[in-house]
Amino acid sequence: MVSAISHATQPQPVAQTTATSTRKSSPTPSGPSTDTVELSKTAQAMLAAMQEATETPAQTAQEASHGDVQAQQLLAKEAAAKPVTKK
Repeated sequence: MVSAISHATQPQPVAQTTATSTRKSSPTPSGPSTDTVELSKTAQAMLAAMQEATETPAQTAQEASHGDVQAQQLLAKEAAAKPVTKK
């Protein structure tokens, strides 16, 4: 799951205290700034793979029961990999 950054702290401009300074201070932003991050397709795939790898079997089973195709395929693969025991 990818979540957006909700709050980023911006550095505050420092007020100049000397009257003889000829440098003008930069204008202050008029409103809150918004930073946007875009992940490449490769980075998105890596993030999804990392999240899937840390998922518990209970989470996988729950997602599969809610229609998650990837979780269903993983459960089917795990079931097929189990050795068949005869009684």
